[in-house]
Amino acid sequence: MELSPKKFNTFTFFKLPSAWWCGVRVKSIDEKTCVVSVKHRWANQNPFRSMFWAVQGMAAELATGAMVIGKIKASGERISMLVANNNANFSKKATGRITFTCNDGDKIDGAIAETIETGEGQTIWMRSVGVDQDGTVVSTFNFEWTIKLRP
Repeated sequence: MELSPKKFNTFTFFKLPSAWWCGVRVKSIDEKTCVVSVKHRWANQNPFRSMFWAVQGMAAELATGAMVIGKIKASGERISMLVANNNANFSKKATGRITFTCNDGDKIDGAIAETIETGEGQTIWMRSVGVDQDGTVVSTFNFEWTIKLRP
């Protein structure tokens, strides 16, 4: 499957509607990097007039997971994926447009190859960093993706 923002945004509309309605959109994606953006607005805010942490989490997770999905599809194998663990750090109030970037796409290839070769599940820790329009880091998310061959 060719990785493209349009395909992932359509996927989000049908498979992750809460993320789509909150404004989470893939802006760019390639083999190593995925950029996802979301704008603070009334529908995704918390009582403190900043972006709700879960909306940031949806955008951050999509920045990591979109590359995993694309590389699994490209492998041609039946491989399942699931977040087993995650953690986050919030360093500034998230207002305006927040852009999450994951540069860990190169970690996925080895894990997929190992899963196919051994038949055993693998884990991959991937980081997604959210910055505001000024380039200030507002949050950092780490996701532990597990992949394994489906029977």
